[in-house]
Amino acid sequence: MFEAFPEAGEDIAAPPTEEPPLTFARRLAAGETPEEAITFCAYLLPRREAVWWACRCVRALVPQPAGEDAAALAAAEDWVREPEDGRRRAALALGSTGDHGRPATWAALAAAWSGGSLVEGHTVPCPPHLTAKAAQTAVLTALAHVDAHERGGQIAACLETGLSLLTPDGERR
Repeated sequence: MFEAFPEAGEDIAAPPTEEPPLTFARRLAAGETPEEAITFCAYLLPRREAVWWACRCVRALVPQPAGEDAAALAAAEDWVREPEDGRRRAALALGSTGDHGRPATWAALAAAWSGGSLVEGHTVPCPPHLTAKAAQTAVLTALAHVDAHERGGQIAACLETGLSLLTPDGERR
């Protein structure tokens, strides 16, 4: 994973190992910086699954999104259900104009940056790592609103939700 996404090395301080991905992710979760497990999971998941995972985590941590948040999450989920460019562009429009302090905005950007052009009206290819970065940011931003006493359990729950989208040996489905 670190070879496929060198950017992950900038986001994860723990050095890569020869451990299977699920073992490595769970070791990160049990470490001093469990948020690195969230980041690892975001890079490990295929783009569509990463967007779905981010949406599921945001909905679990922010149970009743309203207004722009509801629209941004709906756009991301629409793209997951039918990953065609019109839906991706709808997510791009909402993510680009949304509040970047809100996890739902980042979920929309995760869908928006899954392929195609980075900006509307110009051909600027999306770098492959941007979906992971946006999904990671969506989940971590949602976790920032969790009570400190619940944070560890919520990180573990989000991680397990993401890892459940992989095969038992940590490979992409």
